[in-house]
Amino acid sequence: MRIIDLLDKKSINLGASATGKEDVINKMVELMDASGKLSDVETYKKGVFAREEESTTGIGEGIAIPHCKSDSVKAPGLAAMTLPDGVDYDALDGAPVNLIFLIAAPNTEDNVHLDVLSKLSTLLMDESFTDSLKSAKSVDEFLKIIDDAESGSEHEEGIVGDASGKLVLAVTACPTGIAHTYMAAEALEKKAKELGLSVKVETRGSGGAKNVLTADEIKKADGIIVAADTKVPMDRFAGKKVVITKVADGINKPDELINKALSGSAPVYEGGAGDAESSGSGGKLGIGAAAYKHLMSGVSHMLPFVIGGGIMVAIAFLIDTICGYGGAEAGGNFGQMTPLSAFFKYVGGLSMGLMVPVLAGYIAYSIADRPGLAVGFVGGLLASSGNAILEGFPFAGTEMGGFSKFIADFGFQSANGGNTVSGFLGGILAGFLAGGIILCLKKLTANIPQTLDGVKPTLIYPLCGVFCIGVLMCFIFNPLIGLVNTALSDMLSSLNDAGLTAVLGLILGAMMAIDMGGPINKAAYVFGTGMLATAADLVAAGAQQTDPNVQACYIAMASIMVGGMVPPVGIAIACLVFPKKFTRTERGSAVSNIVMGCGFITEGAIPFAASDPLHVIPCTMVGAGVAGLLSAVFECTLMAPHGGVFVFATVGSPFLYILAWLIGSVVTAVMLGVLKKPANE
Repeated sequence: MRIIDLLDKKSINLGASATGKEDVINKMVELMDASGKLSDVETYKKGVFAREEESTTGIGEGIAIPHCKSDSVKAPGLAAMTLPDGVDYDALDGAPVNLIFLIAAPNTEDNVHLDVLSKLSTLLMDESFTDSLKSAKSVDEFLKIIDDAESGSEHEEGIVGDASGKLVLAVTACPTGIAHTYMAAEALEKKAKELGLSVKVETRGSGGAKNVLTADEIKKADGIIVAADTKVPMDRFAGKKVVITKVADGINKPDELINKALSGSAPVYEGGAGDAESSGSGGKLGIGAAAYKHLMSGVSHMLPFVIGGGIMVAIAFLIDTICGYGGAEAGGNFGQMTPLSAFFKYVGGLSMGLMVPVLAGYIAYSIADRPGLAVGFVGGLLASSGNAILEGFPFAGTEMGGFSKFIADFGFQSANGGNTVSGFLGGILAGFLAGGIILCLKKLTANIPQTLDGVKPTLIYPLCGVFCIGVLMCFIFNPLIGLVNTALSDMLSSLNDAGLTAVLGLILGAMMAIDMGGPINKAAYVFGTGMLATAADLVAAGAQQTDPNVQACYIAMASIMVGGMVPPVGIAIACLVFPKKFTRTERGSAVSNIVMGCGFITEGAIPFAASDPLHVIPCTMVGAGVAGLLSAVFECTLMAPHGGVFVFATVGSPFLYILAWLIGSVVTAVMLGVLKKPANE
């Protein structure tokens, strides 16, 4: 495949004009669509603009290369435009842009087109080539210029340049790995040759790492440059002086980077820091975009724990149902009435118990590299476990004063005290806190003697980091969550005492879908199990099952379970009906979400809520609230505390209950389809 194979004559416009950046991108997308390469023009266009929000693709010297990799692209393609009068494109050098290539890349594993696109990127670093394109008088001449240049171009691999000169090594990478990666590599190679140096550049594009640096080359290097806006393996550079910057500097400031690398003024890269990210990338990402990137790092690592563990728990419920324990007689032991089901419940429960620590750990890892991992895990574990119960220690019940009393009162909880589990929302908070703590520690220890560098990742970061996150979670955030739980429980009890059953069902259902296993969800669930205990006490005291007070308890539990079943199923329906609103990975989990929803495992919705909380949580909350309200209005009852469809034998008015569940799920799905933005693959 060659560059001209990706260019259709209908997608080339010479001598065009545009009023601004937005106008020129709209026109470029129209040119791309004219070649028939797009299946969804609007989704592709939104992807192009989303890429521009990360950092401008106006690379300077009058050139821009906007691009997007998306499911909306049927086949790889290029569109080109020349603008004699130029257009303000927010280019890196501030100059008007008069030559634009738009890249469309399909979201497939077949990346054969990437070599072609990388070749175009390197050709655009040749000033005579771009000048010829800008002055082309016809489309045929434009294509011939590209054809001739491509025929005579071949990117060199290995060490190139003057063999007697100093050796400069570099790594280039950008988030999409399509254009900037290779343009930075070409610019660095070209400048190194001009300076009489030997050079080798490793490119880490969408097609994988190429021209990989060897350990021997790194050992011999006189200077090392990492120009990247995404993560690259950095442990191999431990003990070497490394210039770390954004990929745009590799394109526009190659001489400055090379001189800095050879001057010896670059800082020594610490060993044991894992995969480091270009320090310059944060400057181009807004706070929201950077936070989203870190959040998605945690979500992507958490997802397997949710799916694997959730389905194993659902299998445990199924086994007990098949064995005849699907009724209320199993009670709180449902899912572990037989050795086989207990095994599935135990292993699945442990897997799901890891999801919040993993979420927090990898958010911190994305922010602060490997030192953040341990601190994030501990913060997530504290969020999912809550504070330790005071009565479990020998000093419980003894008279304490001063500092010891302060620690006991605020760092622990009493056996009958409020719940301090903060769930996945607390895990997200812990992840960002952990990352920030490590970054602060790095700054505070930046000037310690170089001989002690090895102590930082093995002692200072983990010890100080774990201590700080422990203090923040145990003394501040977990107790605050406890206060929220107490207030919620009091509110629910007041509604029940006032006989507002329908309102109670609405609120209980919505609470189950706000934080999916977190403190609000747990407050509703604990209230429901308490209502079952109240019903049992009433029956033991002589009340009939048909007594209104007993029925009110069962109605509350029914609203809780149906509310918890809505989020995973509603999201699964949305994935099937509105596929463009979700990534390929998210769509792939639709079936597992249906399984978890049927098993009353609300946590299946957590990855979706964590990746887009502002849109997903309101949708799941409304759908679950509707389901809880309808269940209460239909006077559906439930005598079991868990199990989903596997305990429907204990549900009063089961068909109306299913109807409430389906209506709530559809409400969630429709709201997601309306409110959620198209996914950027």
